[in-house]
Amino acid sequence: MFYSVRGTLIHMEQGFAVVECGGVGYKCQTTLNTQRSIKLNAETTLYTHLNVREDAMELFGFATLSELHSFRTLIGVSGVGPKMALSLLSELSSEQVAMAVASGDVKALTRAQGVGPKLAQRIILELKDKLKGLSASDMTVDLGGSVIADTGNIPKAVAALAVLGYSSADVTPVLSRLDPNLTVEQLIAQTLRIMGR
Repeated sequence: MFYSVRGTLIHMEQGFAVVECGGVGYKCQTTLNTQRSIKLNAETTLYTHLNVREDAMELFGFATLSELHSFRTLIGVSGVGPKMALSLLSELSSEQVAMAVASGDVKALTRAQGVGPKLAQRIILELKDKLKGLSASDMTVDLGGSVIADTGNIPKAVAALAVLGYSSADVTPVLSRLDPNLTVEQLIAQTLRIMGR
């Protein structure tokens, strides 16, 4: 229903920010990462997700589209609600969540408050299903006419970006311009920045 809110950030407390748009203050629940990137009394844009329950409507706001996309991906996992997804994205960046899922790193996910080993394993299991055939060990990536098989960190970056919902067709043109010797996290971050998300 709401794609984004844009206006002056008039109030912020731990867990939420209020953006005034046309005289109306929209309370958006946010992550700590989003709160670190926005400034009080400044023009702010938050990409939003409206969660409608039987007893409430809650608006969630994120500084980047990649964080919003990660949030939506996480709440699609059984047992992960909006509050748990916010906790994960407050502790880890979108890129770190993707890397943890792609590499099966349960320990990284359990750093978030309220996420135990069983839930972390379920997140990894359910989101790895989205990778279907995109594992870094047997992946081939077509980068502008030349096929690269299991070289550098590009296949791992493609797999991690697949967790965030991006197809290899979307990201390989961008990755082909980047140094394959960068770390996977750097490749993911630069790809998302270039794609404007």
